[in-house]
Amino acid sequence: MEAWKEEDEEKKLLSNHEEEEALVIELGELDVPRQKEESGSPEPEPALIEGWPSLHDVEAILQYTFNDRRLLEEALTHHSFADKSFCYERLEYVGDSVLNLLFAKEQYFQYPGMRSGLLTRLRAANVDTEKLARVAVRHGLHRYLRHRKPVFEEQIAEFKRAILDYPLHSSGLIDVPKALADIVESTIGAVFIDCNFSLDIVWKVFQRLLEPIISHSALKLHPVTELYELCQKKSLKLRFGDLWNESSSFIVFVNDRLVGKAMYKPKKDIALNRAAKDALENIGSLFGKEESTYEDDRGLKKLEKDNELQ
Repeated sequence: MEAWKEEDEEKKLLSNHEEEEALVIELGELDVPRQKEESGSPEPEPALIEGWPSLHDVEAILQYTFNDRRLLEEALTHHSFADKSFCYERLEYVGDSVLNLLFAKEQYFQYPGMRSGLLTRLRAANVDTEKLARVAVRHGLHRYLRHRKPVFEEQIAEFKRAILDYPLHSSGLIDVPKALADIVESTIGAVFIDCNFSLDIVWKVFQRLLEPIISHSALKLHPVTELYELCQKKSLKLRFGDLWNESSSFIVFVNDRLVGKAMYKPKKDIALNRAAKDALENIGSLFGKEESTYEDDRGLKKLEKDNELQ
């Protein structure tokens, strides 16, 4: 009997040993991130290419000092510059969510009683691509974007020229380099992670940078939306002519009369917005000034002089 017991114990020990070995093998096959070994020397400063502006300058703009400056380096690195595993896209994703939440919180208390639909429009105007790109240019963050796309410099220069005609927002009338808005969102994401996910700290850092914040009284509709609403209110028949494939342009008819046109080869939606804006500027002279939010009839005179698009 005792011999059987000893044999059973021996089998159990062998079985446990085999299970431990199997567990070690399974864990060995997993790609588990390893903690960095501690060393007596501090972690080196993130490397920038020779002549590149210092990350300390960015901290001065933000008025925030990073605990982990690698986050800031990542936030300013386009995927064309480095491996996709180290670029701003993941931080941009975080920053986009954080920024939307911050504005939702701020506007909820700033505008008590405002309908949710209007709150959504107000938030969108303050966090859209153009608004954030303006933030990047106004504070010089674009100078720290690490990339290998020469076309970016030309696009940014054109954007800086275009916004001079629209001090607050163009409402979809100008071409915006998305990378500019991206680095604002990614920097927000970097600060959010670095400060241990404190929304209050992120808002304190970025509220100043986001000024001027578009208020309820300054909120404008995009031209296409405004034109549709105006025509619906006045029972006017609106029709857009899509000539994009032929001439990168749009024409606009109201009650079968040509009231607007625009051409913009780089982007179709901008051509559409500009055509709608042109129509809004002309519609008052054709159907009565009281029917349009734009009272300048100079556009109509120019339109009549132009001989319609072919």
